[in-house]
Amino acid sequence: MKTQAEINAKIRNGSALVMTAMEFKQHIRDGDTITPDDVDVVTTGTFGVMSGTYAVLSIPVAEKKAFKTADRVWLNGVPAVPGPCPNENLGLVDLIVYGTAHANASYGGGHLFRDLVQGNPVEVVVTAKRKTFNRTVTLGDIGFARLATTRSAFRNYPALVNPRSRTVNSTIFSVTGMPGPFRAASMSGCGEINPLENDPGMRTIGPGTHLLVNGGDGYVMGTGTRSSAERPNLSFFADLKGMDPDMMGGFVTSAGPECLVSCAVPIPVLDEHSLQALSVLHEQIPLVVADVVDRTPLASTTYGEVWNGTDPVIRFDPSLCTSCEQCSAAALCPTGALSPRGPINYHHCVHCGTCTFTCPSHAYHGRLGALTVNTSQVPVTLRQSSLTHAKRLCERLKHRIVKGEFFLNSPSRE
Repeated sequence: MKTQAEINAKIRNGSALVMTAMEFKQHIRDGDTITPDDVDVVTTGTFGVMSGTYAVLSIPVAEKKAFKTADRVWLNGVPAVPGPCPNENLGLVDLIVYGTAHANASYGGGHLFRDLVQGNPVEVVVTAKRKTFNRTVTLGDIGFARLATTRSAFRNYPALVNPRSRTVNSTIFSVTGMPGPFRAASMSGCGEINPLENDPGMRTIGPGTHLLVNGGDGYVMGTGTRSSAERPNLSFFADLKGMDPDMMGGFVTSAGPECLVSCAVPIPVLDEHSLQALSVLHEQIPLVVADVVDRTPLASTTYGEVWNGTDPVIRFDPSLCTSCEQCSAAALCPTGALSPRGPINYHHCVHCGTCTFTCPSHAYHGRLGALTVNTSQVPVTLRQSSLTHAKRLCERLKHRIVKGEFFLNSPSRE
């Protein structure tokens, strides 16, 4: 049995054998025999809508003694919660802003976090008693800027459908409202490359585990809210400074803006037990299909129906574009990645597939698959996770380990 200390020593001297989860799974599909001598670390990852996200910021807004304590705070119109530290008479505001808080129907905390990471100016408004203070800041002006999650990276999240005849108009699991009965499905999760699918017993993932959060260095705090042995999830944190804006952002649903978050976790290969857990494939991972209203399970399929034989990337064919006066695909894109009659902005596109169903001329195309519910096939019309982004994170983490820039931490079990 290898230890993480031994693997870290190999990382330091440049001899560590590192595979991405995609490379490892391909060996399994090819029927190759892999032993612990063949690989030291497998990099895993996931990307998607993760509602339980917040940021803690400490922002200078005025001169000392300008106000005693802040009563209310907004950042680009997104409401924040001042405190818990009052910072009396210091001109500072400590605050918490939720990823799901929003200024309006199209801009929320997730958009704000990405704007900060991109270096965009953010307008801060503070009210204190009867006074109002305004200041424009960038991330460089903020002394403390940490993002954290209360629950994220679920081992697997249920797919959602509407079994009713009426449309469910307001839900975070649909961009346009979810029609029924069984006419559309929304799914989340990156299946076989998800960190907790590859370490389901959390043998090497736990408090203190070093990981990438939105591309930046972070650490696992432990399991999050609603975590269970069958469906574990993680809570983690990282500094906003050092994150990649393309690996995070806002996502507008029919119930309002949500928050996109990503993480990449190294799985050390310690022994045969590690290899067995890492060998799981999409078609072996259960995917529960549940009622979008009350989450009652209705059926069970696998992630193979979502990711095997489908298109992880959405494409645009300009020859099919009919130049509609009002481009419905651009208007309804949840990340603002589309412009009328223009190409896809892949810095913002998360390949959710909304445009493939909202463009009347089918200029946007990509197979999203369908879920088997009883004897029916329900088309997937919304992917709230991007396998493409998750794979990119796995590659990035592998690169950093191979270069000796990233080391493993054994989780604390105290």
